[in-house]
Amino acid sequence: MKTICQYVLFSMSLLTGFAYAEVDVTKVQALYQQHCAVCHGADRLGAAGPALLPGNLERLRKSEALKTISEGRIATQMPGFQTQLNTDELQALSDFIYTPLAKLPAWGMEEIRASRIVHHTDLPNKPVFVADLLNLFVVVETGDHHASILDGDKFEVIQRFPTRYALHGGPKFSPDGRYVYFASRDGWIAKYDIWNLKLVAEVRAGINTRNMAVSGDGRYAMVANYYPNTLVALDTRDLSPIRVIDVKDDQGKSSRVSAVYDAAPRHSFVAALKDIPEVWEMSYDDHPAPVYPGLVHDYKMAEGLALPGPFAARRIRLDDFLDDFFFDANYDHLIGASREGKGQVINLNIARKIASVDLPGMPHLGSGISWSYHGHPVLASPNLKEGLVTVIDMKNWQTIKQIPTAGPGFFMRSHENNPYAWVDVFNGKRDRDVIQIIDKQSLEVVKQLKPSPGKVAAHTEFTRDGKFALVSIWEMEGELVIYDAMTLKEVKRLPMKKPSGKYNVFNKITRSEGTSH
Repeated sequence: MKTICQYVLFSMSLLTGFAYAEVDVTKVQALYQQHCAVCHGADRLGAAGPALLPGNLERLRKSEALKTISEGRIATQMPGFQTQLNTDELQALSDFIYTPLAKLPAWGMEEIRASRIVHHTDLPNKPVFVADLLNLFVVVETGDHHASILDGDKFEVIQRFPTRYALHGGPKFSPDGRYVYFASRDGWIAKYDIWNLKLVAEVRAGINTRNMAVSGDGRYAMVANYYPNTLVALDTRDLSPIRVIDVKDDQGKSSRVSAVYDAAPRHSFVAALKDIPEVWEMSYDDHPAPVYPGLVHDYKMAEGLALPGPFAARRIRLDDFLDDFFFDANYDHLIGASREGKGQVINLNIARKIASVDLPGMPHLGSGISWSYHGHPVLASPNLKEGLVTVIDMKNWQTIKQIPTAGPGFFMRSHENNPYAWVDVFNGKRDRDVIQIIDKQSLEVVKQLKPSPGKVAAHTEFTRDGKFALVSIWEMEGELVIYDAMTLKEVKRLPMKKPSGKYNVFNKITRSEGTSH
């Protein structure tokens, strides 16, 4: 076994170009390929997991990286390797991922254009099947990388088709619900025509992608990348690239993008940054974002934009990073938190933080929902680290209640026509087969469902009218379990290959208060 000092010398050799004696170069590379490459890519540029490059790891201390490799990472699919690798091997891998690549691949406008594939043009403007087009579900089956179009009235699969590897960030829909757009971890964006059950076009917008958003008017898509550190604007008609925006601060520091979402009432995309404490708002009107009377806004053109116009970045500086965020109903406020749980409320109209929010543990605001509680709009968020749901008054931003749950959850869902909020125990050490039902007015857990004892239950979604709730059995030989959402009685089961999520067309395009946006 070579010593850890020799692995460090190997890292230094990559940095300096000098050769050092007695360094077993192949050992650490073999460890990486055996244990890490399947999720993080053979070239460390990311796949199902994020890219492992020094620039991506600036917020992760080396001691924390070693702990993550040893023990795993909460709320992710990252396992721990302390029972498989010895101390030197764990340290070697930790040092290795902080070593720059000899050469980083370029992925700009030229590469994006060259990657684009057009599968179909001029498809008929008439559906090839009969169903309520707004009560369809798109079910993502990560077990074998497929998606299914599900009739939400009959609960029957209309079509099942292959997708790119490791879809992430949830599919997005055109405003009329005809098209669905998918993003994969390795940067592929796909446009699928639900009416014709055909793949329309694909393009690779990045190498390691976080998520994507579609504009409220349906004209544009915006892609958030972990690598390269870019936002990419696409024309939704054929997925041709419009602009590549380098994400940097005033000093030229580059950042991954935590997430990008459409703020339809504002006619803009909003992006939070992983490595810079800023939020960017990018108008997709044919003029910059509006300046509100009596206020001065900090406009700064994103790198590469020479003139004001679509996608000019309006930058809002923050006290802390945002890894996850949620909007109020009017999209006037953004409620965000870092992975450490430091919550803040940003008023997008005046471009500044207006409040702090008490969010212990690790809230999952991207899965937050809202409803009216005693005449007040409230936000409720599951927690990735602790067994509780936080309910916050969206008038004064004070915590109304911390609802104890059976364990840390991942997804929370409801519907405006249903009195219950459904939350899983996805990140629990036990009870992962439980769905907990919370009464939205008493703020108490009133029932527990156990769809398939011993198997992980997660990600509830409702039909367009809120009468039925669909729960995923998150296993390779999994199922969708359909419940009457009022009586909580089981109605039907459909076999699926690890159905990670299902998305109702109507709920998504109308921005239902009970689902994520």
